[in-house]
Amino acid sequence: MSAENEADRQYQVLVNHEEQYSLWPLEKAPAPGWRQTGTTGNKEACLAYVNATWTDMRPLSLRTE
Repeated sequence: MSAENEADRQYQVLVNHEEQYSLWPLEKAPAPGWRQTGTTGNKEACLAYVNATWTDMRPLSLRTE
């Protein structure tokens, strides 16, 4: 994909059962095991959402209270 096309590409933010986040092309259905968060936009906007939301990088199953 060219840099020009990459700048125009739209993404969706996905999350899995371990509360790990991923960017996924908006035009594609989420991969099995991942669900939509409702956040979409260009790569920069989606990464900003992930950086603000995913503050504990450990999988949910490894977190203790």
